[in-house]
Amino acid sequence: MTTKTALPEDTPASLRHRLFWALGGVLAVALLGLVVFALSVRAELDQASARGSSDLALAADRLTTGLQRYRELAVFLSDHPTVLALVFAQSPGESPRQATSDLLQGLADKTGAHSLMVVGGDGGLLAAAGEDRLPKGTRAAVTRAMDGALGVAHFVDLEGRRRYVFAAPVFSPGGPAEGAVVVNVDIGLLEWGWPTEASAIYFTDQYGVVFVSNRSELVLRGGSAGPLPVTHTYNVSGHDLWRHEAGPYIPSPALHLTRPLPVVGLEAELLMDLRPVLGIAGLQAGMASALALVFAAFLFFAMERRRTLAEANARLEARVAARTEALELANRELQHEVHERHEAEARLKRAQADLVQAGKLSALGEMSAGISHELNQPLMAIRSFAENAQAFLERENPAKAADNLGRISELARRMGRIIKNLRAFARQEPETITDVELTSVIEAALEMTQAKISNAGVTLDWTPEKQIWVRGGEVRLQQVVMNLLSNAVDAMKISSETEEDDKRIEIRLTPGEPTRLTIADTGPGISEPEKIFDPFYTTKEVGASEGMGLGLSISYGLVQSFGGRIRGENRSGGGAVFTIELQPAQRGELQPKTPGESLDATY
Repeated sequence: MTTKTALPEDTPASLRHRLFWALGGVLAVALLGLVVFALSVRAELDQASARGSSDLALAADRLTTGLQRYRELAVFLSDHPTVLALVFAQSPGESPRQATSDLLQGLADKTGAHSLMVVGGDGGLLAAAGEDRLPKGTRAAVTRAMDGALGVAHFVDLEGRRRYVFAAPVFSPGGPAEGAVVVNVDIGLLEWGWPTEASAIYFTDQYGVVFVSNRSELVLRGGSAGPLPVTHTYNVSGHDLWRHEAGPYIPSPALHLTRPLPVVGLEAELLMDLRPVLGIAGLQAGMASALALVFAAFLFFAMERRRTLAEANARLEARVAARTEALELANRELQHEVHERHEAEARLKRAQADLVQAGKLSALGEMSAGISHELNQPLMAIRSFAENAQAFLERENPAKAADNLGRISELARRMGRIIKNLRAFARQEPETITDVELTSVIEAALEMTQAKISNAGVTLDWTPEKQIWVRGGEVRLQQVVMNLLSNAVDAMKISSETEEDDKRIEIRLTPGEPTRLTIADTGPGISEPEKIFDPFYTTKEVGASEGMGLGLSISYGLVQSFGGRIRGENRSGGGAVFTIELQPAQRGELQPKTPGESLDATY
């Protein structure tokens, strides 16, 4: 009689289930990327808005300051004796008119004004420099000046020049205004002195017409509907974003910022390019998605492995169950046929039990032999030192006996110190900053890298003299020092230019403000010093055993978390040197190292 047991198989439902989870993981990664992108865009927009507001404020100050001097010039000339003599003369002759024209011409040449004019109470031109008649656009400003106030106007003349006009009233002694001084400014000449900026900055009037700009494409563009042919506008977290078709040299899409300038009657506006913002946000979203995708892939393969192991276990259990059932059936049949052989079967079972017990004893013997082999040498050394100490005591030579006991104690102390360092290095250290003895940190790191340094044939130049306390974390500082030592050994090991007798690591400690720790080697040096602290940057061969280029990046972050600095550079005599600067702890005088605590200087 045989029984078939159903085994688990990859059914279409199971395949659909796995495909569903795979697609769900991909969608989750995509959603994470979108969320990171949105958050990054929002953060970058806040920073870009702050920078743009600062640039816009500087540009607005530059324009108002440039126009302010012409305003002050108009006010200055309105009180000038030469101008007053011309305005209030009963019948102005050639002498006052010529003197005033010479004055206006000299000031126009010195200030860069387009033209300077003196207008009488009837609106007639009394004297001028730069042009011989009053432009039409100045009438409103002159009329306001005749009313006793400072007149301001801006317009475009018949030749296409953009002008800004100040008209200052000339008051009679104790009476109303009897004339005006008109200062014409060519905005185009004013723009030539502005520095080049990446953002498009322009100034519009009350009708939305662009009157001043650092982009020639924007000048006099638009009308009452707006300054630019804007196709789309967006509002993201309170930021105004524009997309337009104003030309290839105007940023689009762009961040739009405004700043009213009531003093000059204009409104300052700025268009900042959003492509760097979107690029940074896309990079951050891509990195987050890549990390999430790696994690999802790892989780998926882990689940697949678990499913495969579960299926294999189920198949094995099914086979065992089938075999057990077959054996039980055979056993029942044999009980009916061989009842007389019960005693033989009992003896057979006892023999089998004896064989099992013998197998256990054999295995125990092999384990005992292995343990004895591992412990034989240290036990024999301890026994030899103990017997020697006993013999010296019997010979009444306690000094020699103490020396043997000291060797046993030193060996035990050194093994305990190594185990203590390994346990301390393996524990999870809190991220708080405390006072750390830097010399002990270096010695602990050297003890854990002693085998690697010795196997590579590297000479260590390190002589600890005193205790130096700094601010940091003991385990994290050990990690930084071990990483630098390991990198130095690897650099000298893989370099074809480093000779066997010239492999050396130098460690120096310099107390002060700040305390400096330098680790130098005689390897090939650093090919690109500016990139050594970048994540995933490495000069080693590609492979799992060669690292991923994160050691120095992690060390940089750890030192920064202590409020310190780390830098790497090439030495003049060859090789590389890394310098760690840490804040010293306030512990008074430096204490000398206790004899016997330092590590041997050469392995």
